[in-house]
This record gives sequence, C-alpha cells and structure tokens, in this order.
Amino acid sequence: MLPAQPNQSLIDGLACLQALAVSSGPVGNRALARQLGLEPTRVNRLLKTLAHLGMARQDADRKYLPGPAMHVLSALSLFGSGLIRRAIAPLESLHPLAELVAMGVLWREHVCYLYHAERGMPPATAIGRVGLFPATQSAIGRVLLAQQDEAAVRELYDGREVADYPSLGALLEDLRAVRAQGYAYVAH
Repeated sequence: MLPAQPNQSLIDGLACLQALAVSSGPVGNRALARQLGLEPTRVNRLLKTLAHLGMARQDADRKYLPGPAMHVLSALSLFGSGLIRRAIAPLESLHPLAELVAMGVLWREHVCYLYHAERGMPPATAIGRVGLFPATQSAIGRVLLAQQDEAAVRELYDGREVADYPSLGALLEDLRAVRAQGYAYVAH
C-alpha cells in the first residue's frame, strides 16, 4: 500500500533501475519508456541521473545497462542482511541430497532466486544464476505466497493474470493446501 504522500520521482527512478536489472541486454530510452508506460523525456532524465550515480551506464550505442553502483548496492545489501553468509553452508549441505537446491525471495508476484543449483553443479555457480520467475510457477514462490495472508495475495494479483492458474480463487485454494501441509505459516 502506498504511503499518503508517495514520491513519484523515486518510484519512477526505481522502476527504471529495476527494469535495467532484469533486462537481458542493453535497453534504449524509448523502449524503456514504452515498457514502463512513462514519458520518454522523464525516462531520459531518470536514466541520466542513474548513470551519474553509477547505477546505470551507457554502451557505445547509447543504450543503458546496469552500472557498477548497482552491483555494489546488491553486494552491500546481501552483506548487511547476512542472509547469504548464514545460508551458504546449509544450502551446500543439501547438494548431495537433492536434484535442485534453491533459495529465493518474493518480490511482488515474482521469486528472485538468490541461489539455484542443479545436481552436480558447483555451488559457487548457483549464486545469482536465475533471475525473476513467476511465483505461481515455482514451489518456493508458492510457499512464499502462502506465507502472506489472503488479503495481501488478492491485492498483489488484483487486475493481473495469475500464471498457471485459471483464477485467483484457484491460487488461493492451492496456497491454503500449502499452509495445511505445513510448508508455510501465516501469523494472525
């Protein structure tokens, strides 16, 4: 839920940054503006500001890519939270036991995999290997969604298609089953 007085410039700037982060390659100003539904001049100013901060950079074709400051911010956030440091040993201990070992976080209606290793894969290659993935198409995603109360899930998918489900009701029913099986718990 948005605060009473949201800062739209910050919201738009972060949307540009997030779009760069998930892009499979360099992206132009106009293409990014169309993708985000924003005015090209606004996106141009935001991208130039992000480039000034090092969060974005331009290639020889004047298209934008993530900049070094984005990587620094990512590394510092992982360090500051301690999540990866505390999780690596338990994740690595699961490798001999499982076909797939993964850890992800829920972001909007997606899972962002921080760690994703298939059997036989060196653990070091599992960090940051898979990008955003629809939460409803992932076991981890469904568990993370099941940790939300139903009102939050309804708000998340309000007006959006629910991947792999015929309806929001079907997803909610599946999430109830995930909770009943003990894979997720919602405190009230």
